[in-house]
Amino acid sequence: MGTSVELVRPDERDQALKEVKEKYPGVVAIDFTHPTAVNGNVELYAKYGIDSIIGTTGGDEQAMREAVMGSPGVYSVIAPNMGKQIVAFQAMMKSISTDFPGCLSGYTMNVVESHQSTKADTSGTAKAVINSFNDMGVDFSVDDVEKVRTEDVQLDRMGVPMKYLKGHAYHTYTLTSPDGTVTLEFKHNVRGRLVYAEGTVDAAEFLVEKRALGVDQQIFNMIDILRSGKMQ
Repeated sequence: MGTSVELVRPDERDQALKEVKEKYPGVVAIDFTHPTAVNGNVELYAKYGIDSIIGTTGGDEQAMREAVMGSPGVYSVIAPNMGKQIVAFQAMMKSISTDFPGCLSGYTMNVVESHQSTKADTSGTAKAVINSFNDMGVDFSVDDVEKVRTEDVQLDRMGVPMKYLKGHAYHTYTLTSPDGTVTLEFKHNVRGRLVYAEGTVDAAEFLVEKRALGVDQQIFNMIDILRSGKMQ
């Protein structure tokens, strides 16, 4: 048996959210929308006291945080990636950058990321990992990331199976030493969306627990969820 989905017009969304909140007081909104829409959505969730999982990248995260913090008792998980294993990789890179700052000074880097053609912005995961490499001493700008969104290139060059062209996330970070004698390559390729769905369910359960406990902290990320024991 399937689940019916109702599309709500922008001028009807306030009333719709109000009705949903009244009918399901513990509802959690899950947002995988568009960079141009996400900030307004977060403000709306906060307005009606609805907890949220924000997986949409490319918005103004600081403004999102302020919207949530401005509504006491509202909780949100804001994360560029809901895939638990990928988040663990991000955390590993962050840990290396903290423990060994400057360890890759002088290295050059090339970053290629491929997503379905409908993805409008640069991968939020790539941005987070690049920040860690910057702390390791690599001079690289997010603006220099090569974004692959053309299907024939994804098939031929990136090796994305045809069945996953509409849903994949391929990332490759290649670093080269100043003299060219050392090359380091980090790669994480995701086909499909199952790994994100599993992480999103864990995030929703996590927020339900936090609301029940009435904790003071309102905003979390996926690393908080992994540390809570959800890394299975």
